[in-house]
This record gives sequence, structure tokens and C-alpha cells, in this order.
Amino acid sequence: MQSGSVVLVGPTASGKSDVAMFVARAHPNCEIVACDAMQVYRGMDIGTAKPTRADRAEVPHHCLDLVDPSERFTARDWQVAGSAAVSSIESRSGAPIVVAGTGLYLASLVDGLEFPGEWPDIRAELEREPDTAALYARLVQIDPDAAAQAEPTNRRRIVRALEVVVGSGRPFSASGPGTGAYPQTDATMIGLRWDRDALAARISARVREMVAGGLVDEVVRLRAAGALSRTASKALGYAEVITHLDGACSLDDAIAATVLHTRQFAVRQERWFRRDPRIRWIDVTDDPVREVAPFVLQALAR
Repeated sequence: MQSGSVVLVGPTASGKSDVAMFVARAHPNCEIVACDAMQVYRGMDIGTAKPTRADRAEVPHHCLDLVDPSERFTARDWQVAGSAAVSSIESRSGAPIVVAGTGLYLASLVDGLEFPGEWPDIRAELEREPDTAALYARLVQIDPDAAAQAEPTNRRRIVRALEVVVGSGRPFSASGPGTGAYPQTDATMIGLRWDRDALAARISARVREMVAGGLVDEVVRLRAAGALSRTASKALGYAEVITHLDGACSLDDAIAATVLHTRQFAVRQERWFRRDPRIRWIDVTDDPVREVAPFVLQALAR
């Protein structure tokens, strides 16, 4: 990424997208690149807080709606799409604003991560094990360094690490420089940081707005079309609504579970991003646009 590019990071519901839209309206050369593992799926709009059609008509957005939610999509796939988007914007003398909630995808773009090969047969065998805890225990045994970098409940990452270890015979943690390396970058990286209780309130409000905006109907429609892959069906909000639709809990319980799981996810996002010494953190107390946009505009003016 060239000088003049800006990366906005922060947990879900922190206001990254609002800041990016404000800046893009004020700076007509800006285009937005969405760095989000779930916004790549077509039709998963409400539950992923995808930019509205009106916003996308006003400001060019990239890396949205890349695949159907029934399709498999990897960090390497996003790296290709994200790099192409940034290069295209820069070739037109534009200024990319990368709005990043998915740390691995961002690292693939900014740091040029090298991804190991794939072994579909091994992955399929691992997926047949329903117990994620058992898979994690196996990873701890054969590649403790990779296990230390994965959440014990992050089934997708655990399966991928095991696939590489078994398929290549080499530790997954030995693949490239890894996400713990922070080489110099020409991009300006700005983080939105909220008080934990204030962010929790924003998350609760957002989830309730999603439900009021038709999240349940969106999940019903996607399920009826047979469109949800294992990964897509585990997305925040979607998994809890599916549990409700299957009769295992009330809608109120599904909403409460979504709020809780989203808060837990936000903590994991914060932990990932705060390791990166290149990020300049802005403490937000009330209005992310008013408090953060000036720093982004300043970076673009360099």
C-alpha cells in the first residue's frame, strides 16, 4: 500500500464505516475497501452491517458481495481481491480507505502474508470431527505455537492449522513471517478505541436495530435457498437466529445471545489489533466521526 492510504481498525460497532463515509464525502478521491470476512457474502447484508445501497452508490466500495454464502472463501482469496482493489484505486490516483474488522485479512493485505497450500481431503476428514475442543487439543499437541495464536472456539482457524500441519508435515506456525511480524508500511493505520461499557451499549443497540430491520427474514430467506455454508451459518447473528428458528430458544434469547457473542468477539478484535505497534489509537467518547475523521483527513493531506 502506498503513502496516502489509510487503514481504519477497531471492534465491531466502533463507528469505522461512519468515519470512512464522512471522509470519503469530504475527500472525493477516496474509495472504501471493506476488510470483513462476512461482508464478502452476497445476501448477508443486515447481519453483517454491510454498507447500504445508498452509501455504495455515493462512494465506491470494494470487496463486498464477492461470493455466494454457500461458497468457501479463504483469507488468500480476500488477499487477492483486496490487493487488486487497492492497486486499482491507486492506479487512478485515488486514496484507499481500508475499513478493517478482520485482523487476518488486513495482515494479508498490509504485510503480504504468504499462505500455505491446501489439502481438501484432509480438511474434509477434520471437518467430520464435530468436537471443536478435541480438534484444538490435537493442535495443542502437534503445533502448540499455532494453538497459542488461535481462539479455542475458532473452529475455522483450528481446522486450517491442522490441515496444513497434517498435509505439509510442517508446523502451521512456520508458514511465512506470521501475523506477529509488523514490518514498516506506508499506509497510515488509525484505530478507534472505546470504553468497554460504552462499546457494549453500542453493540446492544446495533443488534436490536438489525433484528428490527429484518435480520430474521434475511436468515429465513438464505436458509430456504440452501445458501448458508458452514462458515456463513456460524456468523454472528445468523447462528443465533438459526437456533431460534430451529425452536431451541426464543427470539429474545437469540437477541441476548447475539449481543453477548458480539461483545466477546469485540474483545478478541481489540486483542488482535492492539498488538500492532503501527496503529495510532484514538479514544472515542461520544461521536466517532467528529473525534476520528480529522485525523484521517490529516493523514490524507500528507
